[in-house]
Amino acid sequence: MRKISRKGLVKKLDAIFSEYIRLKYADKNGIVKCYTCNKKAYWKGDGIQNGHMISRAKRILRWREDNCRPQCYACNCMRYGEGYIFGTNLNKEYGYDKVEELMQESRQIIKQTDQDLIDLINKYQILVEQRKKELSLQ
Repeated sequence: MRKISRKGLVKKLDAIFSEYIRLKYADKNGIVKCYTCNKKAYWKGDGIQNGHMISRAKRILRWREDNCRPQCYACNCMRYGEGYIFGTNLNKEYGYDKVEELMQESRQIIKQTDQDLIDLINKYQILVEQRKKELSLQ
């Protein structure tokens, strides 16, 4: 079996983590709401993506559930993540200045090994399968 490159591991983790975030917030019919504009769409396809409060370029927060929520393509890409609305909603949800906490953490450097990425991939593959079973989705 061929070893997956680091870039390949990141790509695989991005995909499974995005799937998990969208499923996590899906209702029993698989419908998810955009965190910033409330547009409703099916969790898979339909332009729903995994949006980040703090850019995924900040590796320490890239795969953190408290930094991510489902967003429609328009909000996430065309409107650059709707940071102000996203942050306001996050602070309301957590009941304190969660954005400031994330900003502080984003300044830290993290070194992840390939094994760390593989462990995260395995964790989120299990969570995706569990959530699909809960929702009776395939």
